[in-house]
Amino acid sequence: MYQPKPIDTDDVVLPESLLALTERIAENVHETWAMGRMKEGWTYGEERNDAAKTTPCMVPYSLLPEEEKEYDRVTAMETLKLIVKLGYKIEKL
Repeated sequence: MYQPKPIDTDDVVLPESLLALTERIAENVHETWAMGRMKEGWTYGEERNDAAKTTPCMVPYSLLPEEEKEYDRVTAMETLKLIVKLGYKIEKL
């Protein structure tokens, strides 16, 4: 049976400069997800319906409910923390 084993990033504290980057990454994660769904034929619908391929999340990031934005933020934050944990340095050029 599959047992997920993500790298533990609980000890990573991101600098303030990277915290601001989190929201931009979260927005891009949503945009990438939405583009992929659209290519699969998904459209906006008031309720999620897998058979009809409709979802209320097919809106710009700014219009998502906070709980949906938080899902993307966690993905972004964990990605940044993993990059730092693996020894990489992120700098704005």
